[in-house]
Amino acid sequence: MYLSRKQSSQRFTLPWMRSTALTALLVLALGTESGSESLLPSDAAPKTYQGRVIAPPMSYRGAGWLDRADRDAVQQPEKVLDALHIQSGNTVADIGAGTGYFSLRLAKRVGPQGRVLATDIQPQMLAILKDNMRAAGLSNIELVLCTPTDAKLPENSLDLALMVDVYHELEYPEETLAQVRRALKPQGRLVLVEYRGEDPNVPIKPDHKTTLAQLRTEIEPLGWTVLEVLEFLEQQRIVVFGKEG
Repeated sequence: MYLSRKQSSQRFTLPWMRSTALTALLVLALGTESGSESLLPSDAAPKTYQGRVIAPPMSYRGAGWLDRADRDAVQQPEKVLDALHIQSGNTVADIGAGTGYFSLRLAKRVGPQGRVLATDIQPQMLAILKDNMRAAGLSNIELVLCTPTDAKLPENSLDLALMVDVYHELEYPEETLAQVRRALKPQGRLVLVEYRGEDPNVPIKPDHKTTLAQLRTEIEPLGWTVLEVLEFLEQQRIVVFGKEG
């Protein structure tokens, strides 16, 4: 997830990812309900946190699924951002940005005076995001290559930190949330968008879903308080946290 402005990145040309039909074939080939490919070897033992299996991060090789044709209709990204009342000039972080599905939209919301820190643990994802950013004519997105233990976010700088389908993949959730907490301004917000674990009809593997009770149990003791829970999406919920105290 981090690429400084002084670094150059390899340009990745992945035309097959643009094809909906081939993306569908990729989903079948990978054999996962989320359409993602694990970064972990198949024989790796799953890691757990408070009894919950931590989902393996999605590999850049499955990145085409992030830009699938039906995603807008199901996940309603513009409606999600409307609900968050992001202001022009804000500094926001898209943590686990992937190909920039939300980063590009955030950049338009904050405008030329604002800034988006798009983070990912895979330089290949950031290379794709860089291409997408250039194609959209945007220059206010800073690419940030982070690590599972270092979020690479500047302290007291963020108005909002967004994680879309990312929290359940955090290998070290306590450490990451502590770093995000330090990066937020006093009134800054952490926003999680997660598939509903309470709903068996949501067609996502169980380790890629969370329940509201899980989120509250895991996150509130770390110095956060729930400000808002939004349930207007078909498969996901939005939970907005503020820094306690």
